[in-house]
Amino acid sequence: MRVDLFDFNLPRECIADRPVSPRDSSRLLHVPAQGPFGDHIFRTLPDLLDPGDLLVLNDTRVIPARLQGRIGDGAIEVTLHFQESPDTWRVFARPAKKLRPERTVHFGDDLSASLIERGEGGDAVLRFSLSGEALTAAIRRLGHIPLPPYMGRADDARDRTDYQTVYARHEGAVAAPTAGLHFTDAVFEALAAKGIGHTTVTLHVGAGTFLPVTADDTQDHRMHAERGIISAEAAQAIRTARQRGGRIVAVGTTSARLLESACDDQGNLGPWEGQTRLFLTPGSPIRVVDRLLTNFHLPRSTLFMLVSAFCGLERMQDAYRHAVESGYRFYSYGDACLLDRDPAAPRSPLPRPEDTP
Repeated sequence: MRVDLFDFNLPRECIADRPVSPRDSSRLLHVPAQGPFGDHIFRTLPDLLDPGDLLVLNDTRVIPARLQGRIGDGAIEVTLHFQESPDTWRVFARPAKKLRPERTVHFGDDLSASLIERGEGGDAVLRFSLSGEALTAAIRRLGHIPLPPYMGRADDARDRTDYQTVYARHEGAVAAPTAGLHFTDAVFEALAAKGIGHTTVTLHVGAGTFLPVTADDTQDHRMHAERGIISAEAAQAIRTARQRGGRIVAVGTTSARLLESACDDQGNLGPWEGQTRLFLTPGSPIRVVDRLLTNFHLPRSTLFMLVSAFCGLERMQDAYRHAVESGYRFYSYGDACLLDRDPAAPRSPLPRPEDTP
């Protein structure tokens, strides 16, 4: 499909650079498969779900993945986006032209790195002077929270808390699964009281999620790999909910991509661990997820293409138009929407993008 079909106008004042407080006071737009949109507050989410439904949450934890370094007298910034070994990360570097095999990047008194490989668009692989937990500790100490570029500001102490979900557990993401930022303990208590369960999976979100789609056609875009895990317990919870007639509600596009990557052509799901490059666009089959809870996304982004695959492009264009006119806040620190799957979305097997177990 032409990428320009996924463009839309968004006034700058609609973009949130701080979250609302408390978290569950954000707004929630319900987009049913048909009929009028519903304007709600996030804490009323349980009212929009049914007993037996199951929320699938991404429990990845954001690391301070943006590092400021120096090569000689020049500054360089790298954003970690995929760990390839205990001492090696794939990064986006700026300016990447400064990276050369014979030159060392210094990030602090005890942390440096050397170039292993340089690709296109600032992509590179660096080997660090520390490994394992020692490298992780240095990143925590020296790194910055990698806020999306559209926020137009540097991170601060508040973002260390604001840019994490209350259920974040497993370190490794360089971008937050932002649909989960709205949840509070009170919301979980209200969900449980209504008989709505939840389980967790892990997808370590990469910085590639912020990259624009530069191709003219979606078939020419290649996703960056992200690593995910679905435990046996989570897979069983999902199977049980479906067998009992409950709907699977993916909390975030990351959870949705992981579930759709891990299932077979009939929608069967078991324990899974691996890398995914799954790219969902209109016409892609949706096999597991019945409803999707997500934030509002960038024009021409793979995330807006994913929600269009879920609801239909025209339906999402109408929903975003309504959101702009109604004053919803967009992007990572913005408001949420609950999407019902387009019943016309295909479920028959189609060729799958490359997934590497």
